[in-house]
Amino acid sequence: MSYELIATLMFSSMMLMLLTGQRVFGAIGFVAVVAALLLWGDQGGFDIGFSAAMKLMKWYPLLTLPMFIFMGYVLSESKIADDLYRMFHVWMGGLRGGLAIGTIGLMVLISAMNGLSVAGMAIGATIALPELLKRGYDKRMVTGVIQAGSSLGILVPPSVVLVLYAMIARQPVGQLWLAGVVPGLMMAGLFIAYIAIRCRFNPVLGPVLDAEERAAIPRGEKLRLLGAGILPLVIFAVMMVPFVRGWTSLVESSAIGAIAAFLAAVLKGRMTREVFENSVRNTLGITCMFMWIILAALAFGAVFDGLGAVKAIENLFTERLGLSPWVILILMQLSFILMGTFLDDTAMLVIVAPLYVPLVGALGFDLVWYGILYTITCQIAYMTPPFGYNLFLMRAMAPPEISLRDIYASITPFVLVMAGALALVMVFPQLALWLPDLVYGK
Repeated sequence: MSYELIATLMFSSMMLMLLTGQRVFGAIGFVAVVAALLLWGDQGGFDIGFSAAMKLMKWYPLLTLPMFIFMGYVLSESKIADDLYRMFHVWMGGLRGGLAIGTIGLMVLISAMNGLSVAGMAIGATIALPELLKRGYDKRMVTGVIQAGSSLGILVPPSVVLVLYAMIARQPVGQLWLAGVVPGLMMAGLFIAYIAIRCRFNPVLGPVLDAEERAAIPRGEKLRLLGAGILPLVIFAVMMVPFVRGWTSLVESSAIGAIAAFLAAVLKGRMTREVFENSVRNTLGITCMFMWIILAALAFGAVFDGLGAVKAIENLFTERLGLSPWVILILMQLSFILMGTFLDDTAMLVIVAPLYVPLVGALGFDLVWYGILYTITCQIAYMTPPFGYNLFLMRAMAPPEISLRDIYASITPFVLVMAGALALVMVFPQLALWLPDLVYGK
């Protein structure tokens, strides 16, 4: 049996197991170990899984994962995110579409606190969406705002998805995080520009907050809320500035962020036993999930390395089919969008990373830059019908008056904006590479 056929059988077996509802790490790990046993016998099969586990345990930057997840849950469970939205509500309500613009700002800050898109979606759907609907905002526009804004969580540092990509692609986490800053802020800026322009030409979509209501808010309350909004930025600065300046390692900075978030909740009198237990329990669950997925992906990738499948696929595309590197890259991105209709970002990465990441390197592209392309493509896939991940999260969290048809209709302009951002980063790689090159002195 040829190696190409073995690789095809591995992928098809894995996809079949996923379609039966098996957990991602279980399907990938099972196929990897069984393939190793059949190819290289008992010794080779056991060595594949054992070496993957040892590689995972020795990867020191992985310690950042529970730290950042804990930081995000502490800030979320202690209701500091509620203060953030109240700040945007008070300070931006006088603008056309101001509350929707403020919601994008909220999502950027939530992303900087958590690193997971589901956190932004949960906070946006439960806090921002009811308030926006009550204020007369167009339900389709604000539904799209929350879905698009929450997707920034996997791009803006400290992105947990980029930590996973760094592990699989063997790239520095710090460079990947810095590479996501400019594209993430650029995308948020494009969202804001779209909202502002649309509400300017059609003010009924985003009405201004009533002047009497704005005047009724005391100046002292406005300043207090401004301080509440600055707090997450202070925590982010305390965490990231020492790392960027080279004073601390990445792991040390993540510990600083977790401690700073914990102390902020304590000083505000919100670190109750319930908040602490929920934060620790959720941190443990998500961290274990990611570790199992990374372990399975490493084992799967080791089998592919042994088969030489990457070289075979490279020869197929470049020699037999005669495709240029850019055509191959675009086809990869399209495949991510297709897979994103029924898989989440983590599953997409671990399924194709053993094939795509080495191929991207062999084609001469920068793997840090490609990590940002992958992440932006995942954001688009999250919102692509019929089964986009964010679409069904929104359906589960939205009030009854927002139908699935509204949710599908709401995302079209934002997907186009995100596709434009992806094209810009592809055409101008320095949008992603400028900041890591500047900080690391390349």
